[in-house]
Amino acid sequence: MNKIQNQPALVFFLSLLLLISGKVYCQDKQVPKGTVQRIKVHGKGLEGNLDGDSANRFVSVYLPPSYTTNPKRRYPVVYFLHGYTDDDAKFYGFTRHWMNLVPILDSVFAEGKVHEMIVVTPNAYTRFQGSMYSNSVTTGNWEDFVAKELVSYIDSHYRTIAKAASRGLSGHSMGGYGSLRIGERNPDVFSSIYLLSPCCLMAGTNTTQVPTSFFRADSIKTMAEFEKADFGTRAVFASAAAWSPNPALPPFYIDLPVKNGELQPIVQAKWAANRPLTTLDQYIANLKKLRAIAFDAGTRDRDIASSIKVLDEELNKYGIQHIFELYEGDHINRVAERIEKKMLLFFSDNLSFSQ
Repeated sequence: MNKIQNQPALVFFLSLLLLISGKVYCQDKQVPKGTVQRIKVHGKGLEGNLDGDSANRFVSVYLPPSYTTNPKRRYPVVYFLHGYTDDDAKFYGFTRHWMNLVPILDSVFAEGKVHEMIVVTPNAYTRFQGSMYSNSVTTGNWEDFVAKELVSYIDSHYRTIAKAASRGLSGHSMGGYGSLRIGERNPDVFSSIYLLSPCCLMAGTNTTQVPTSFFRADSIKTMAEFEKADFGTRAVFASAAAWSPNPALPPFYIDLPVKNGELQPIVQAKWAANRPLTTLDQYIANLKKLRAIAFDAGTRDRDIASSIKVLDEELNKYGIQHIFELYEGDHINRVAERIEKKMLLFFSDNLSFSQ
């Protein structure tokens, strides 16, 4: 009688054990892992830059799990551009950072919902902590390095599908800016672009109030002072090195937007000419050639959220298809999630995987 009464409890207990065992098995199950190579690529267009930065640039290359097991297979490539003050090492686990791309890529590819692809990030950390992915005698020709020299190197050294339809371009913050800048100029190289919280798309709308960072930058005379400066002031130097270089003005070889306490209209004009929303109308034909465009930002990242709203409006005006999202978040707190759940799926859906 006791045996009969205890059977339901025994069945429940055994079922629970099986359930627990199943969970343990899933947790212990090995996720196929990709490999990361950190190489150096020489940039001919980076030679002789006045910053004195090396033309031999570190580049991190993520190769998906099947790259080593399927030697005949070729892959699309996503070029991921890092933000200001960052570098490639931080995003690929060589240096501790707020986000590591590698486990995200491993996990997403293991799920099988996203096609495998190669992901490449060049180290654009410069004397002033960021290149803005622009061509300049002071920083070197970073736009050309990414769109021409780096792409050519990767295609010649890895099993890529070497055509625009199989190349994507993405980036965060400064890297988002670089992705739009380079993408709209090179539709013959890249077919799809995804901008994560892209900075610097347009100038401030308040033309009467000069940013205090401009005045702080004007007061800096040595590299030691620059290195002690706040983030915004250092970003002024990086922007000037990219957009208002001056080869006749050592030691920084830049024209700052404020000089001796006076606003410099010519420098303002040069900076405006490098803001994608200022020049968007000149690149409409190229933007229409792109297969897919997407961009997003956190609602608490107010200036950037405002700028991508304008980008959305401008693209709508020209009837250019795109994906635009604002999400609850700030400049960095949900970027890893966006890469995992949005960006990689976007490229999986839009890049060509046929050789």
